[in-house]
Amino acid sequence: MIISDDFFRGVRIDTPVTAGFCGLGREAPENLASSFSRSARRITPKMIVSNDGENAAPFPLTATDRELLVLDDIKFQPHTWDELKQIIGVAHLNLPSRTEHLISTTAENRLEVLKRWPSDLRRYAQWGAETKAIYGTIPSYVMQERLHWQPLPSSTPKTGPIFELRNPTPFADPNDYKILPNDWPYGLAPGITHIIVWLKHRLEVEPSRGDMTSKSRTQVQQFVQTTFVDKVRDIPGYEDKVQWFKNWTALQSVPGLEHLHVLVRDIPQDIIAEWTGGEEMVQGKV
Repeated sequence: MIISDDFFRGVRIDTPVTAGFCGLGREAPENLASSFSRSARRITPKMIVSNDGENAAPFPLTATDRELLVLDDIKFQPHTWDELKQIIGVAHLNLPSRTEHLISTTAENRLEVLKRWPSDLRRYAQWGAETKAIYGTIPSYVMQERLHWQPLPSSTPKTGPIFELRNPTPFADPNDYKILPNDWPYGLAPGITHIIVWLKHRLEVEPSRGDMTSKSRTQVQQFVQTTFVDKVRDIPGYEDKVQWFKNWTALQSVPGLEHLHVLVRDIPQDIIAEWTGGEEMVQGKV
Protein backbone atom coordinates (compact mmCIF):
# COMPACT_ATOMS: atom_id res chain seq x y z
CA MET A 1 0.00 0.00 0.00
CA ILE A 2 1.37 3.41 -0.96
CA ILE A 3 0.17 6.56 0.82
CA SER A 4 0.80 9.65 -1.29
CA ASP A 5 1.57 13.12 0.03
CA ASP A 6 -1.83 14.29 -1.22
CA PHE A 7 -3.47 11.95 1.28
CA PHE A 8 -2.16 13.98 4.20
CA ARG A 9 -2.70 17.52 2.98
CA GLY A 10 -6.32 17.66 4.11
CA VAL A 11 -5.86 15.76 7.32
CA ARG A 12 -7.16 17.39 10.46
CA ILE A 13 -6.58 15.57 13.73
CA ASP A 14 -6.49 17.68 16.88
CA THR A 15 -4.97 15.13 19.22
CA PRO A 16 -1.93 15.59 21.43
CA VAL A 17 1.46 14.63 20.14
CA THR A 18 3.04 11.50 21.45
CA ALA A 19 6.80 11.42 21.79
CA GLY A 20 8.91 8.33 21.88
CA PHE A 21 8.77 5.04 19.99
CA CYS A 22 7.17 5.82 16.65
CA GLY A 23 4.14 3.71 16.96
CA LEU A 24 0.80 4.33 18.49
CA GLY A 25 -1.93 2.12 19.79
CA ARG A 26 -3.82 1.22 22.91
CA GLU A 27 -3.25 -1.76 25.12
CA ALA A 28 -3.17 -5.08 23.34
CA PRO A 29 -6.32 -7.18 23.65
CA GLU A 30 -5.90 -10.18 25.89
CA ASN A 31 -3.66 -12.85 24.37
CA LEU A 32 -3.39 -10.91 21.11
CA ALA A 33 0.40 -11.15 21.00
CA SER A 34 0.24 -14.94 20.99
CA SER A 35 -2.30 -15.01 18.17
CA PHE A 36 0.02 -14.04 15.37
CA SER A 37 3.29 -15.27 13.89
CA ARG A 38 5.62 -14.17 11.14
CA SER A 39 3.65 -16.36 8.78
CA ALA A 40 0.52 -14.27 9.35
CA ARG A 41 -1.32 -13.40 6.15
CA ARG A 42 -0.50 -9.93 4.91
CA ILE A 43 -3.51 -7.64 5.14
CA THR A 44 -3.84 -4.42 3.19
CA PRO A 45 -5.35 -1.79 5.50
CA LYS A 46 -7.88 0.77 4.40
CA MET A 47 -7.16 4.42 5.18
CA ILE A 48 -10.40 6.35 5.46
CA VAL A 49 -10.76 10.09 5.02
CA SER A 50 -14.14 11.58 5.82
CA ASN A 51 -15.66 14.53 4.03
CA ASP A 52 -14.50 17.01 6.66
CA GLY A 53 -10.89 15.82 6.46
CA GLU A 54 -10.85 13.71 9.63
CA ASN A 55 -9.06 10.47 8.94
CA ALA A 56 -8.66 7.08 10.53
CA ALA A 57 -4.87 7.20 10.40
CA PRO A 58 -2.79 4.63 12.31
CA PHE A 59 -1.59 7.34 14.72
CA PRO A 60 -2.55 10.93 15.61
CA LEU A 61 -1.15 13.64 13.40
CA THR A 62 -0.24 16.90 15.09
CA ALA A 63 -0.07 20.35 13.55
CA THR A 64 3.69 19.87 13.32
CA ASP A 65 3.22 16.51 11.57
CA ARG A 66 0.84 18.02 9.02
CA GLU A 67 3.35 20.73 8.20
CA LEU A 68 6.14 18.19 7.82
CA LEU A 69 4.18 15.85 5.58
CA VAL A 70 4.09 18.38 2.76
CA LEU A 71 7.77 19.30 3.08
CA ASP A 72 10.76 17.93 1.23
CA ASP A 73 13.66 16.65 3.32
CA ILE A 74 15.88 19.36 1.87
CA LYS A 75 13.86 21.98 3.77
CA PHE A 76 13.97 20.11 7.08
CA GLN A 77 16.27 21.22 9.89
CA PRO A 78 17.30 18.26 12.09
CA HIS A 79 17.50 18.65 15.86
CA THR A 80 20.94 19.56 17.15
CA TRP A 81 22.36 18.30 20.45
CA ASP A 82 21.96 21.67 22.16
CA GLU A 83 18.41 22.01 20.86
CA LEU A 84 17.56 18.57 22.26
CA LYS A 85 18.83 19.65 25.66
CA GLN A 86 16.48 22.62 25.54
CA ILE A 87 13.53 20.54 24.35
CA ILE A 88 14.00 17.74 26.86
CA GLY A 89 14.82 20.13 29.68
CA VAL A 90 18.04 19.39 31.53
CA ALA A 91 18.49 20.74 35.02
CA HIS A 92 21.30 20.56 37.55
CA LEU A 93 19.51 19.14 40.55
CA ASN A 94 20.76 18.58 44.07
CA LEU A 95 22.35 15.22 43.33
CA PRO A 96 25.90 13.87 43.45
CA SER A 97 28.18 15.68 41.00
CA ARG A 98 28.87 12.56 38.93
CA THR A 99 25.23 12.34 37.82
CA GLU A 100 23.71 15.80 38.06
CA HIS A 101 24.41 16.71 34.43
CA LEU A 102 22.23 13.84 33.22
CA ILE A 103 19.03 14.50 35.11
CA SER A 104 16.09 15.11 32.82
CA THR A 105 13.24 17.15 34.24
CA THR A 106 9.78 17.93 32.93
CA ALA A 107 9.97 21.53 34.19
CA GLU A 108 10.86 22.72 30.66
CA ASN A 109 9.85 19.56 28.83
CA ARG A 110 8.58 20.36 25.32
CA LEU A 111 8.49 16.89 23.80
CA GLU A 112 5.65 17.89 21.49
CA VAL A 113 8.08 19.82 19.27
CA LEU A 114 10.24 16.80 18.46
CA LYS A 115 10.07 16.17 14.72
CA ARG A 116 10.94 13.47 12.21
CA TRP A 117 12.29 13.75 8.70
CA PRO A 118 9.28 14.30 6.37
CA SER A 119 10.14 11.23 4.29
CA ASP A 120 10.44 9.12 7.46
CA LEU A 121 7.09 10.39 8.73
CA ARG A 122 5.38 9.43 5.47
CA ARG A 123 6.98 5.98 5.52
CA TYR A 124 6.11 5.55 9.17
CA ALA A 125 2.46 6.31 8.50
CA GLN A 126 2.37 3.58 5.86
CA TRP A 127 4.23 1.12 8.12
CA GLY A 128 1.95 1.89 11.06
CA ALA A 129 -1.19 1.21 9.06
CA GLU A 130 0.15 -2.09 7.73
CA THR A 131 1.46 -3.19 11.13
CA LYS A 132 -1.79 -2.45 12.95
CA ALA A 133 -3.77 -4.26 10.25
CA ILE A 134 -1.77 -7.43 10.93
CA TYR A 135 -1.01 -7.27 14.66
CA GLY A 136 -3.98 -5.22 15.89
CA THR A 137 -1.82 -2.76 17.83
CA ILE A 138 1.72 -1.47 17.76
CA PRO A 139 2.39 -2.83 21.30
CA SER A 140 1.52 -6.31 20.06
CA TYR A 141 4.04 -5.98 17.26
CA VAL A 142 6.72 -4.67 19.63
CA MET A 143 6.19 -7.48 22.15
CA GLN A 144 6.20 -10.24 19.58
CA GLU A 145 8.71 -9.14 16.97
CA ARG A 146 11.13 -6.81 18.74
CA LEU A 147 11.16 -7.85 22.39
CA HIS A 148 10.06 -11.49 22.15
CA TRP A 149 8.27 -11.13 25.48
CA GLN A 150 5.17 -13.15 26.28
CA PRO A 151 2.65 -11.46 28.61
CA LEU A 152 1.30 -13.51 31.48
CA PRO A 153 -2.22 -14.97 31.12
CA SER A 154 -3.36 -12.55 33.83
CA SER A 155 -2.79 -9.61 31.46
CA THR A 156 -5.93 -7.81 30.33
CA PRO A 157 -6.65 -4.71 28.21
CA LYS A 158 -7.19 -2.82 31.46
CA THR A 159 -3.93 -3.86 33.13
CA GLY A 160 -1.84 -3.86 29.99
CA PRO A 161 0.82 -6.53 29.51
CA ILE A 162 2.16 -8.06 32.72
CA PHE A 163 5.42 -9.96 32.55
CA GLU A 164 7.22 -12.47 34.72
CA LEU A 165 10.13 -10.72 36.44
CA ARG A 166 13.51 -12.12 37.41
CA ASN A 167 13.99 -9.38 40.02
CA PRO A 168 11.35 -7.07 41.54
CA THR A 169 13.71 -4.08 41.35
CA PRO A 170 13.79 -2.25 37.99
CA PHE A 171 17.05 -2.61 36.05
CA ALA A 172 18.48 -5.12 38.54
CA ASP A 173 18.38 -8.05 36.08
CA PRO A 174 19.22 -7.68 32.35
CA ASN A 175 16.51 -10.23 31.53
CA ASP A 176 13.92 -7.71 32.72
CA TYR A 177 14.81 -5.02 30.18
CA LYS A 178 16.02 -4.77 26.61
CA ILE A 179 17.99 -2.05 24.85
CA LEU A 180 17.19 -1.48 21.17
CA PRO A 181 17.73 1.23 18.58
CA ASN A 182 14.65 3.33 17.95
CA ASP A 183 13.18 1.93 14.74
CA TRP A 184 11.70 5.30 13.78
CA PRO A 185 13.89 7.95 15.42
CA TYR A 186 13.38 11.68 15.36
CA GLY A 187 15.13 13.85 12.81
CA LEU A 188 18.50 14.19 14.49
CA ALA A 189 21.73 15.85 13.44
CA PRO A 190 24.55 13.54 12.27
CA GLY A 191 26.27 11.70 15.09
CA ILE A 192 23.21 11.47 17.37
CA THR A 193 21.74 8.01 18.01
CA HIS A 194 18.29 7.38 19.53
CA ILE A 195 18.04 4.30 21.75
CA ILE A 196 15.02 2.82 23.54
CA VAL A 197 15.21 0.92 26.82
CA TRP A 198 12.18 -1.37 27.18
CA LEU A 199 11.25 -2.61 30.66
CA LYS A 200 9.09 -5.42 31.98
CA HIS A 201 8.63 -3.38 35.15
CA ARG A 202 6.31 -0.43 35.60
CA LEU A 203 8.15 2.56 36.97
CA GLU A 204 6.52 4.58 39.71
CA VAL A 205 4.64 7.69 38.54
CA GLU A 206 2.72 10.42 40.31
CA PRO A 207 -1.06 10.28 39.81
CA SER A 208 -1.88 13.70 38.36
CA ARG A 209 -0.35 13.36 34.89
CA GLY A 210 1.81 10.27 35.14
CA ASP A 211 5.13 12.05 35.54
CA MET A 212 8.03 10.27 37.19
CA THR A 213 8.47 10.35 40.95
CA SER A 214 11.75 11.09 42.70
CA LYS A 215 12.17 7.36 43.31
CA SER A 216 11.71 6.28 39.69
CA ARG A 217 13.76 9.20 38.40
CA THR A 218 16.66 8.14 40.63
CA GLN A 219 16.32 4.52 39.48
CA VAL A 220 16.53 5.56 35.83
CA GLN A 221 19.37 7.97 36.47
CA GLN A 222 21.48 5.35 38.18
CA PHE A 223 20.84 2.91 35.33
CA VAL A 224 21.75 5.47 32.66
CA GLN A 225 24.87 6.40 34.57
CA THR A 226 26.18 2.85 34.99
CA THR A 227 25.03 1.51 31.62
CA PHE A 228 25.70 4.39 29.27
CA VAL A 229 27.81 7.16 30.83
CA ASP A 230 30.36 4.97 32.58
CA LYS A 231 30.81 3.06 29.34
CA VAL A 232 32.08 6.16 27.51
CA ARG A 233 34.27 7.64 30.25
CA ASP A 234 37.37 7.21 28.10
CA ILE A 235 35.89 9.41 25.38
CA PRO A 236 36.75 13.11 25.67
CA GLY A 237 33.73 15.14 26.75
CA TYR A 238 31.93 12.03 28.03
CA GLU A 239 29.94 14.14 30.50
CA ASP A 240 27.99 15.62 27.57
CA LYS A 241 27.47 12.46 25.52
CA VAL A 242 24.20 11.16 26.98
CA GLN A 243 20.69 12.54 27.48
CA TRP A 244 17.55 10.70 28.50
CA PHE A 245 13.84 11.30 28.91
CA LYS A 246 10.68 9.38 29.68
CA ASN A 247 7.27 10.47 28.49
CA TRP A 248 4.47 11.23 30.90
CA THR A 249 1.76 8.58 30.86
CA ALA A 250 -0.51 10.83 28.79
CA LEU A 251 2.17 11.16 26.09
CA GLN A 252 3.31 7.56 25.84
CA SER A 253 3.20 6.27 22.29
CA VAL A 254 3.13 2.61 23.33
CA PRO A 255 0.85 2.53 26.38
CA GLY A 256 1.39 -0.28 28.83
CA LEU A 257 4.90 -1.06 27.59
CA GLU A 258 7.30 0.79 29.84
CA HIS A 259 10.19 2.45 28.03
CA LEU A 260 12.59 5.33 28.24
CA HIS A 261 14.59 7.18 25.62
CA VAL A 262 18.34 7.60 25.56
CA LEU A 263 20.13 9.93 23.15
CA VAL A 264 23.88 9.56 22.68
CA ARG A 265 26.27 11.70 20.65
CA ASP A 266 29.40 10.76 18.72
CA ILE A 267 29.69 7.27 20.18
CA PRO A 268 31.66 4.57 18.29
CA GLN A 269 29.48 2.02 16.58
CA ASP A 270 31.00 -0.90 18.45
CA ILE A 271 29.85 0.59 21.77
CA ILE A 272 26.35 1.18 20.41
CA ALA A 273 26.28 -2.42 19.15
CA GLU A 274 27.30 -3.64 22.60
CA TRP A 275 24.42 -1.73 24.18
CA THR A 276 21.85 -3.00 21.67
CA GLY A 277 23.18 -6.53 21.34
CA GLY A 278 23.99 -5.86 17.70
CA GLU A 279 20.32 -5.23 16.86
CA GLU A 280 19.67 -2.84 13.99
CA MET A 281 16.72 -0.61 13.20
CA VAL A 282 13.77 -2.42 11.64
CA GLN A 283 11.71 -0.31 9.24
CA GLY A 284 9.07 -1.39 6.80
CA LYS A 285 9.37 -5.09 7.62
CA VAL A 286 6.00 -6.48 8.63
